[in-house]
Amino acid sequence: MKNLSMIAAVGKNLELGYQNQLLCHLPADLKYFKEKTSGSPVIMGDKTWESLPKKPLPNRRNIVITLDKTAQFSDCEVVHSIEDAMQLVECEKESFIIGGATIYSLFINRIGKLYLTRIDSEFTADVYFPAINPEEWTLVEENYLEKDEKNPYNLTFQIFERK
Repeated sequence: MKNLSMIAAVGKNLELGYQNQLLCHLPADLKYFKEKTSGSPVIMGDKTWESLPKKPLPNRRNIVITLDKTAQFSDCEVVHSIEDAMQLVECEKESFIIGGATIYSLFINRIGKLYLTRIDSEFTADVYFPAINPEEWTLVEENYLEKDEKNPYNLTFQIFERK
């Protein structure tokens, strides 16, 4: 789906998180995430929903995918398949897949745009972003941010579009 995008912050080895938490606290990346996703639907797995410090994410339509047919999450839409999630957003201008690792893997071949924040470090992780085939993607934007007192690592914000 051309209107379906994915957004993630990854370490040097495509690390995503550890023990259902982000790799590190990066205010610049959180600001970037908010800027890019505000006003758009966000699709996530139930573990990502559970990890959110504030639920639902404000100014966004929150859609949670879970295999648990009895699961109930307040203030969001719950679906039980990626097809159901895609159907909910098919008329949206842009919707974002925001994690976690399983959801990224299920959607990676269905998206048209990829927003990656590359963190210039290696991390201990138990979940990873799926491998990206460079032959399928064109880098359309790239911005570098040097580490500072609030952001302990150098960051590169990249936007890719599917060829």
